[in-house]
Amino acid sequence: MARKSKRILILGGSGFLGGHLYKELQAYFDVYATYHTGEKKLHQNKRFEQWDAYKESPAVFIQQIKPGVVISAFRTSSDNQIQVHQELAILSLEFGFQIIFFSSSNVFDAFTNYPSYEYDKTLSVSAYGKYQIRIENLLMRLPEAHFCIARLPMLFGHGSPRIKEIQNLFKLNEPIEVFPNVVINASIFTKVTQQIHFIINREWSGIFHLGSSDLIHHNELIEEICYKLQLENPLFKQVYNSNNDRFLAPVPKDHPLPENLQITMEEVIQKSIEIK
Repeated sequence: MARKSKRILILGGSGFLGGHLYKELQAYFDVYATYHTGEKKLHQNKRFEQWDAYKESPAVFIQQIKPGVVISAFRTSSDNQIQVHQELAILSLEFGFQIIFFSSSNVFDAFTNYPSYEYDKTLSVSAYGKYQIRIENLLMRLPEAHFCIARLPMLFGHGSPRIKEIQNLFKLNEPIEVFPNVVINASIFTKVTQQIHFIINREWSGIFHLGSSDLIHHNELIEEICYKLQLENPLFKQVYNSNNDRFLAPVPKDHPLPENLQITMEEVIQKSIEIK
């Protein structure tokens, strides 16, 4: 598929990930975005349009903007997500754009004995993973040039929702849940946006795992972040959901990105605690 334009539409540009994507891409591409409920400045930004995914079709924006890439970063119910992506798949064939869909390690949560690579079979026991698999399978029925599935690990980073949750629980003297038997990889929002920028620029398609190549136990990661944040004597709730280690880690293998776009767990920790 010859990409018709470098015009990009971000569905869900007011969210944490969508907002970071807009900031990363807007200086290099012709970027538009939607928001559901947002601040007044979003309403005043001519690049943002209000959109209710439950009531409105994305077709009107696609017909007006004619994007070459549509990034799916909006959050709604699983049923609505499936419905919207069904429509996006049809529209992508009609208008010739690529869909970038953010999936997660949960599409592999039925497999617990090893990390997961891009073309491993997906199977999930969670409702969250199952609906993501449905969308992945829907998109993979399109010609490959029409989709990019970006599977994300746990995301951290300065000011991220997970870091804020840790800090808020500490302030409230509430326990922070950790999973000693879960082995994960991770990343940060700013690295993910750089990776997506590269993928768009190179017009790559297919399936990508955007997590670190090295792994860590979940409890060790959270404890190290708390230590680096100088949170003294935080409370931890140890959650054991198996007797053995289980892996929730989408590790890059078949589609590795350039070295400067890869990330290690050490960098995840450092970028999560640094003050800007």
